[in-house]
Amino acid sequence: MIRKNVANVEEALEGVQDGMTFMLGGFGLCGIPENAIAELVRRGVKDLTCISNNAGVDDFGLGLLLQKRQIKKMISSYVGENDEFERQMLSGELDVELTPQGTLAEKCRAAQAGFPAFYTPAGYGTEVAEGKETREFNGKMYVLEEAFKSNYSFVKAWKGDEAGNLIFKGTARNFNPAMCGASKITVAEVEELVPAGELDPNQIHVPGIFVQRIFQGENYEKRIEQLTVRKVN
Repeated sequence: MIRKNVANVEEALEGVQDGMTFMLGGFGLCGIPENAIAELVRRGVKDLTCISNNAGVDDFGLGLLLQKRQIKKMISSYVGENDEFERQMLSGELDVELTPQGTLAEKCRAAQAGFPAFYTPAGYGTEVAEGKETREFNGKMYVLEEAFKSNYSFVKAWKGDEAGNLIFKGTARNFNPAMCGASKITVAEVEELVPAGELDPNQIHVPGIFVQRIFQGENYEKRIEQLTVRKVN
């Protein structure tokens, strides 16, 4: 059986260079590849294009890369929790491409499936559709969206095996599965790495064929972005 496990995050990010395009899984602060992001910060790679649903917060997640001015362009859906992101965008320091959330997910999935493009009704008649091909199907207008092209996908799973099979837990099963296999190289970090063959096949969310490198991460903070508690009378 092919084993895709590597010793650590340093080995997992071998080949990363300035100017590359990365997909990064997660939703808010849930299920983000914390170890991979920390290693990108440590390496100081710059002029990056990052595809992610959001941009973390000021001192966590992609916010750490923004602090170091390592990101040149962000392709995102929701960016409302990061003051530094807002400052860089309004000042013109950061190129930002806002994408409808469902379209962003489908652009990842299309890349994963090998489809170059797809039609969607989302964004028709708005700035999102400017400069793009439109077409009518069954009396409804659609916009042609191209699949993403990226060098690396960095994803976070709860458990994985040495063959690259992944299991996600709870809402961490957000953009992560769609980004697996959607780039030239997919790097998965997991909380628990087990020998190949130990996972129940019926529980696997992403098969190892979509993953090139896998390693066991460490020191996960698992922050809560918006803590809401109920008052007890």
